[in-house]
Amino acid sequence: MREVFSRRNFKRNAALSAVLLFVCGAAWLNWSFNDRWGKADNTMVKAEDKMTAAVQNSEEVSSVLSAGKASGEEGEYFAKARLTRQESRDAALSLLETAACSEGASQEVIDSAMTKISVMASWSMLENQIENELLAKDFADCVVYLSGEGCTVAVPAPVDGLPQEDVAKVTETVIANSGFSATDINIIEVKTW
Repeated sequence: MREVFSRRNFKRNAALSAVLLFVCGAAWLNWSFNDRWGKADNTMVKAEDKMTAAVQNSEEVSSVLSAGKASGEEGEYFAKARLTRQESRDAALSLLETAACSEGASQEVIDSAMTKISVMASWSMLENQIENELLAKDFADCVVYLSGEGCTVAVPAPVDGLPQEDVAKVTETVIANSGFSATDINIIEVKTW
């Protein structure tokens, strides 16, 4: 009988030891996981700082487009606006790629970065498509900038302003390609004469 009793104690003690081991292991993993995420990750901090700078650069693109023809030739204005737009997008894409590829990035951060990269790629293709259609509709030049807030289009205009039919062409082209409403479209007239 003593032998049976001793086997039961051994099995019970082994089971209790295993449960205790699993509980301690789970507590250690929980502590380890929370401790790791509680500390600031330098790569993520730098990526957030760069993202803030990219957003400010994005605002600069809108201000460059809004400024009109600052100096020099009309073509120079449009070339500068395109360059500023491309630099802003490149900086934002670089930051998103850095955030997605950082060692401590969570799946949520990676998914969010990839979604934003996809959206920016779509915007770039739409910008080119709208610009090409506007050029085909007899505009001498143009720059289109899409963002989450809407669409900004810079087109050359005479001193007395853009004719209503040209405003309608721009608005219809943007709506047909982007799905934005007329209230989301900002047309900037770059005075040519």
